[in-house]
Amino acid sequence: MNWDAADASAAGRAADAAAVGGASRDPGADESLSEAFWSVARRLRETSHEALAPWDITPSVFRALRVLGRHRAMRLSELSEHLRIAPRSVTEVVDTLESRGLAERRPDPADRRATLAELTEHGSRVLDAIRAARGTEAERVFGRLSATDRAHLARILRKLGD
Repeated sequence: MNWDAADASAAGRAADAAAVGGASRDPGADESLSEAFWSVARRLRETSHEALAPWDITPSVFRALRVLGRHRAMRLSELSEHLRIAPRSVTEVVDTLESRGLAERRPDPADRRATLAELTEHGSRVLDAIRAARGTEAERVFGRLSATDRAHLARILRKLGD
């Protein structure tokens, strides 16, 4: 299970919303649940930063790498939508990726006015290495759970995130 800060933040907001919506529950129990959730979210955020440190990559740049890794080549406007950031911000992210040799821009063959961003081979190798490092970090966090508990937790978090 790979998490980044955005994943933890979104799940945290969902947990808080669920806790607020459960007015008939014991308020102390909801607070404990929320506190426990945020404690794990902070730990995941810390391990995410540690896993990215060797590449000097921020979570936002990593998110862009992941999206480009999934979609191969895409217009900057599409990347902006996937990342839920302003177009000018996606330009800065792609500039960062490009300056490190992780991605490159090229004209969109379907529309000469548009520009595509795509991972370079080096970018794909770095993405694979980061995923492996993050998997190791995730195993440290979730390794204490049984396979059944992991499956239940994943199901619950997906439900809260909807």
